[in-house]
Amino acid sequence: MLTANATLAIFTMLGISSLAIFWAKRVKLPHTVFLVVIGLVLGVIAQFPAFSFFSEFTLTPELLFYLLLPTLIFESAYNINVRRMVEDTKIILILSVVGLLVSTVVIGAALYFILAFLGLPVPFIVTLLFGALISATDPVAVLALFKEYGAPRRLSLIFEGESLFNDATAVALFLVLLEVAQFGYHGFDTVLEGVVTFTSMMIGGVLFGILIGGIFTKLVGLARENEIASITLTIVLAHVTFILAEVLSHHLHFGNYHFALSPIIATTVAALLMGNYGRSKIHPRAEEFVENLWGQLAFMANSLIFILIGVLFVNVPSLDASMIIVVLVTILLVAIARAISIYPVVGAFNIFSNKDSKVPMSWQHLLSWGSLRGALAVTMVLLIPDELTFAGWNLEMSPKDFLLALTVGCIFATLFVKATTIQTFMRRLKLDALTEIEKVEAQEARALIHHEVQERISHYSERGYIDPKVASEFCLDHTAKYEAACKDLESADTRELSLRVLRMYAIGIEKKHLKELYHHNEVNESVYRRLTGKLQLQLEAIEVGNLAPNMSIHTDGKDVFEVMAGSIRKFLKPKTEEQRTSDLYMYYRAQTIISRKVLKELTAVEKSSAEHIFNAEALSHVLDLYTNFRAQSERKMNDLADSHPEMHRQLSHSLALSSVHKIEETTLHELYERQLITPKLYITLKEEIQNNG
Repeated sequence: MLTANATLAIFTMLGISSLAIFWAKRVKLPHTVFLVVIGLVLGVIAQFPAFSFFSEFTLTPELLFYLLLPTLIFESAYNINVRRMVEDTKIILILSVVGLLVSTVVIGAALYFILAFLGLPVPFIVTLLFGALISATDPVAVLALFKEYGAPRRLSLIFEGESLFNDATAVALFLVLLEVAQFGYHGFDTVLEGVVTFTSMMIGGVLFGILIGGIFTKLVGLARENEIASITLTIVLAHVTFILAEVLSHHLHFGNYHFALSPIIATTVAALLMGNYGRSKIHPRAEEFVENLWGQLAFMANSLIFILIGVLFVNVPSLDASMIIVVLVTILLVAIARAISIYPVVGAFNIFSNKDSKVPMSWQHLLSWGSLRGALAVTMVLLIPDELTFAGWNLEMSPKDFLLALTVGCIFATLFVKATTIQTFMRRLKLDALTEIEKVEAQEARALIHHEVQERISHYSERGYIDPKVASEFCLDHTAKYEAACKDLESADTRELSLRVLRMYAIGIEKKHLKELYHHNEVNESVYRRLTGKLQLQLEAIEVGNLAPNMSIHTDGKDVFEVMAGSIRKFLKPKTEEQRTSDLYMYYRAQTIISRKVLKELTAVEKSSAEHIFNAEALSHVLDLYTNFRAQSERKMNDLADSHPEMHRQLSHSLALSSVHKIEETTLHELYERQLITPKLYITLKEEIQNNG
C-alpha cells in the first residue's frame, strides 16, 4: 500500500541517488555500489523514529516484477543494435542458455554436497533453485562500467545480449523448479511438463513479443505527428507486454500441460522490434526524447533497486557462525561456476567458429569476472512463497530466508569485489586500449575541437564579446594544441585510416540529412528504410577496413524485423508499378541531395584553415567519390523524370508542398521562440498549417 511515508521515501531515495553520482566519483566507487552503501545507511537510520518512513517502502515481488523490471529490460533491449546482435546470435544464445544451465547444475550439485558435508543437509531442489536464480547476470550494473572504462563494443554487446536472454532463461527455469518444489517430483510426467513449460516460455515469449511489438509499432506510426502520443505508447508497450504475457501464462492450459509465456523474453523482443524497426516511425522531434526518457526511467528504477538491496541486507535475519561460513563458501562456488560456464562453453564455440567470430581469451576473463548480480536475483527470491517448507527442514530460518541470505551475500560480493576491480582488470588485460582507427579519430577530433575554439574566440574578440588580451591567451593555447594534434597526425602513415574515418564521417552526414528529408516528408518510409539500410551496410564494411563495399545492396538479412515486415507488406499490400517508379525517383533524388550535402561540408573543410587535419590525399579521394555519387544519382533521377513526365509533375508538386510546409513550421517555431506570438496563437497557427498540409 502506497502511503505518504512510502512516497516520501521513494522521492528521498531518488534525490539521494542523483547526488550519489557526484559522491561516488569522489570516493571512486561505481555508482551502483555506492547506492548499496547508501541503502545500508538508510536501513540503519530507519530504526530511529525520525527516519522510520524509509522502512515503509520495501522491495516486493509486485514492485520488482511489474514495474521496475520491465523498465530495465525495455531500456536495455530498445538500445541494442539488432544487426550487430544477429552477428553474435550463436555465442549469445550459447551463453544465455547452455552457460546458464551449466552454472545452475554446477551450483546446485556442488552446494548440495558441500552443505551436507558441513552438517547442514538441504534438499537438492532448494540448491537447484538457488543455482537458477543466482546464475542470471545484471546487465545494467556492469554495462555502465563497460561504457565508462571503454570495453570493446562487441564484447559489451555479447554481454548485454547474454544478460537479457539469460534473465529469461533463468526465470523460466526457476519457475519450473519452484513448481517442483511446491508440488513435488513425480518422475517422467514432471520432467515432461517442465520441458513443455520451459520451451513454451521461450518460443511463446518470442512470438508474443513480435505480435505486441508489431501492433504498437503500427500504432506509433499512426500517432507519428503527435509526439506525446508516440512517447506514451512506448511506455505502455513495455509494461503491457510484460503484464499481458504474465496474465496469459496463468490461463494457457491444454490438457495436463501448462503452456506459459516468458514476460522477459516477450518484453525483450518487443523492445528490440520497437528500437530497431519502429524507431523510424517515431517523429524525429520525439526520437531523442524517447531515448532520454527511457534512460531516465532506467536510472530511477535501478537507483531504487540498489538502494533497497542495501536496506534489505540490514533486514536479513541474523546469521550464526555456520551460516556465515555457508555464505562465504557459496560466494566462492558461484564465482567458480561462472568460470566453468564460460571457459569450456566458449572454448567449444571457438573450435567451430571462424576467425572473426571467435571470442578472445581476454574477453572470456572479463565475461567471467564481470558477472554482477542484482535486481532479477532478488526478484526471484521474493517470488518464493513464505510458507514453502520441506520435510526434514532443520534450519531455524525458512527456505525463503535461507535463499535470501545466500542471494544477498552473493550480490554484495559481486558488487563490492568484482565491480570495484573491473577497471583494474580491464587495464591488466589491455581491453581499454584504443584501436588504431580510434587513435586517428581521437587526434582528428582534438584538432577539430581546438581549431574551432580558436576560430570562434577570434570571432568573439572581433565582435567585442571577449577582451582581446584574454582572447589572445586562449587562442595561443588552443593553436599550440591544434598544431600538436596535426603534427601527431602527420608523423604517422594515416592515409588508409584517415580515409576510413572520412568515409564514416561522410556516411554520418548522409544519415543526418536523410533523416531530415524523412522528417519533412521528402522521402517516404520505404525509401528512407532502403537508403538507411544501404548506408548502414557501407558503414559496417568500412569499419572493418573494406573501402570498396558493394554499393548496390540494401539489406543482408541481419535486419530481421525489416525482413519480416517486408515479407508481410509484399503479401498484404504489394506495390504497383507506378508506386515503384515513384519510390525510385525519390530514392535517386534523396541520394543526390545527401551526396551534395557531403560535398558541401567536406569542401568547406578543404578550403578552410583546418585542411591539415585530414590526410589531403584521403580527402581528395572522398570528394571525388561523392562527386561521382551525385552525378550518377542526378543522371538516373533525370532519366526517370524524362521517361515518366506525369509522375515527375505530381511528385514535384508534392515535394514542393512538403518544402513549403517545412518553411511554414520552421518560421512559426522561430516566431514563437522569439515571443512574437502567444502560446495560444502558436497552437492555433500550427493546427492551421497541419490542416492545410
